[in-house]
Amino acid sequence: MRRLLLVSALLVLFAQAVPSHAVPTWGAKQSSPADTSPSELKPGEWVWGGDNKAMGPMAVIVSLTEQRAYVYRNGILIAFTSVSTGKPGHETPTGVFTILQKDKDHRSSKYNNAPMPYQERLTWDGIALHAGGLPGYPESHGCVHMPSEFARLLFDSSTLSMTVVISEEGKSPDGLVHPVAASPINPMTGAELGNLALAGGEQFRWQPELAPTGPVSMVMSTADQRLFVYRNGLEIGRSRIAFREPGPTPGTHAYMVAAGGAPGVMPPWVRIGIPGNEHEAGLPVTSTDMARLVVPPQFVEVMLPLLVPGTVLVETDEHVLPTTTGATLQVINADPPEL
Repeated sequence: MRRLLLVSALLVLFAQAVPSHAVPTWGAKQSSPADTSPSELKPGEWVWGGDNKAMGPMAVIVSLTEQRAYVYRNGILIAFTSVSTGKPGHETPTGVFTILQKDKDHRSSKYNNAPMPYQERLTWDGIALHAGGLPGYPESHGCVHMPSEFARLLFDSSTLSMTVVISEEGKSPDGLVHPVAASPINPMTGAELGNLALAGGEQFRWQPELAPTGPVSMVMSTADQRLFVYRNGLEIGRSRIAFREPGPTPGTHAYMVAAGGAPGVMPPWVRIGIPGNEHEAGLPVTSTDMARLVVPPQFVEVMLPLLVPGTVLVETDEHVLPTTTGATLQVINADPPEL
């Protein structure tokens, strides 16, 4: 009898400690390594490489076809996740949306007070990004379900009026259905940037007038041997690059311009500790590292004035160009390319 009374008392205490209106948690609690390919994510898994609002504008692409969402900051893919979107009869609409309202503790007025944590409303008739179930296939009533911790990080990083593009095979351009490491959209309008490939004999392109002001960031694909420069979320330059032996380190890495540089010369760089490479945090990029990468000297010359402390470069070994598939980065010297 005492044992039964004790069990009863513990059950009462547990019921008091976990109220009936407690919000469930969905998905992985921690980021997968940054080297994880989006196609390798299992339901509920995600990658968040880090973020800083000072880097520039943020935009999100949701691929209904892939059941994944991609987050870009100033042209760089900083995060991606598995999602679950609208099931048949409750399809998630495609198109360009903006965040209309944010509510950390939202509960549905349409669906029995169901919890929708970290809600970011896209339409006034009930479509939103929020934490929710992730069975590995579309099962929502039209919203975009994300893992709870990913939804929290996105909620904290995003702002009202942020652009969200929802794409689907057969309704959207392929570059928006299968996004890559360099942003394919204008973060202000959601419009596809289009194919800006370099011509056969073109070593680089420099168009700073496309975004005269704003923070700068860069993406470098060692697979494509291209370096992309973004300012205020828009591409303002791209260049062919080459590598001396030994070649680039496999995987995804991130770098940041450090303080202490002198005008007219390449500034010092440090490594950023992204998921899976946390041990790299704060390590300096050596002259040996820099000497492995070759960039046209004219491109380095026009780019140097923009490399201020805090400028971020992401290196990926996947291709970025539309005719390929992926992305990885390295840092820069002023020697002529050996092409």
